[in-house]
Amino acid sequence: MSKSDKPVLITGGAGFIGSNLCRRLLAAGKQVVCLDNFLSGQRENIAELEGEAAFRFIEQDVVDEVEITPGEIYHLASPASPKDFEELALEIARVNSQGTMNMLELARRSGARILVASTSEIYGEPLEHPQKESYFGNVNSRGPRAPYDEGKRFAEAVSMAYYRKYGLDVRLVRIFNTYGPRMRADDGRVVTNFITQALAGKPLTLYGKGDQTRSFCYVDDLVEGFLRVMDNQQAAGEVFNLGNEGEYSVRELAEMVNKLIGNKAGTRDLPLLHEDDPTRRCPDASKAKELLAWQAAVPLEEGLKRTIEWFKSIG
Repeated sequence: MSKSDKPVLITGGAGFIGSNLCRRLLAAGKQVVCLDNFLSGQRENIAELEGEAAFRFIEQDVVDEVEITPGEIYHLASPASPKDFEELALEIARVNSQGTMNMLELARRSGARILVASTSEIYGEPLEHPQKESYFGNVNSRGPRAPYDEGKRFAEAVSMAYYRKYGLDVRLVRIFNTYGPRMRADDGRVVTNFITQALAGKPLTLYGKGDQTRSFCYVDDLVEGFLRVMDNQQAAGEVFNLGNEGEYSVRELAEMVNKLIGNKAGTRDLPLLHEDDPTRRCPDASKAKELLAWQAAVPLEEGLKRTIEWFKSIG
């Protein structure tokens, strides 16, 4: 059986990003195996897919042995919302260490190509702005965000060890803030917080002064970036920032959401919620532009409109 005839395995496939990736690959005619234990993923994200002949769901933890032979692996499994960093700290550390090594071993046994999802959080409170892939980061290894930040840094390190020792075809993607349909309404991320508050006619909560900056990438753009990283012959052993290079303050985002929804309740300021919350975050995505011919295309206002409509559709 050739690699193209083997299924594509997506760990964390019932999550926000994973379930959007499942749909994109199924639409492209791929056989898709979705693995998730619903620690942070949601069954409703994949419910409509389970009747499709090309789709298979496995409910299990990614740290356990998977008895399939995939041609490609997208390793996305990990809780990633700020509210999970303390509540699921040990689970996050485990999935990004033991779970990643398990998937790397599966890729090695199967001869599969593997894309490992990392995060912009590995840059910590950046001393470089915007952040390039060559920047090593400024991370607090003992803070409340450390299981996620350092878990992803370990995932990158062990992936490159497999690349160097075994010649494993591994690719790394550092995901910057992403939003869109199938986000959890209660995930604690700023876009979902603002949309759910505005739809309820409540003031939008700004932690600190709201002058922290972020870049916001619509999920369809991110998924397109994943496919280009996976398919590019020159991407083995490489790491890519995938994110929108537009930079907005959290207050600007709040004002945009209120305007789009017509919420008159305004905003309210609260103390910072998390220690080590970065004050600035924006990718330098020039490497993805040059090697993959990829860049985020959906403007923030348009992406927010689509996301708001999706939240309205699910009540």
